[in-house]
Amino acid sequence: MKMTTVLLLITAVLTALIAGLFYAYSCSVVLGLGKLSNTEYLKSMQSINREILNPIFFISFMGTAVLLPVTTFLFRGEQPVFLFLLLASAAYLIGVFGVTIVGNVPLNDMLDQFDISGATEEAVKQMRERFENRWNFLNNIRTVFSVISIALVVCACIWSSFQSE
Repeated sequence: MKMTTVLLLITAVLTALIAGLFYAYSCSVVLGLGKLSNTEYLKSMQSINREILNPIFFISFMGTAVLLPVTTFLFRGEQPVFLFLLLASAAYLIGVFGVTIVGNVPLNDMLDQFDISGATEEAVKQMRERFENRWNFLNNIRTVFSVISIALVVCACIWSSFQSE
């Protein structure tokens, strides 16, 4: 098996892991969290946002951001694999990585700095209103774009296997 094929498969796995993470959040985690009281919701999101900052997440999230463009470069000149990977890279870098950095991370930072235990019930309610719907909307964008990315990477894998025969 060629090294480019191995790299393509690793890229596919990492992209799938991230798509699965955001998909699971969109169709289950945020729905469950939405049923919690304002204080329980904010404490839960603070905890989740702190715990996700771990090496396993960073390897998959940052690894995908690095490997998609690298793999795209390695398949330059091999149509349509290159085009699938180029589109997957753009979808991931803009719709997943970019949205996370520009949208979700600032919201997470804002929530992390909020002192729930010292806040009034009204302040807790207002923080949830500022955070929840915007964060969920941005997460849904990440979900759509990560699913688009993995679909395109799968197409690249399929076409690459046809070209190898």
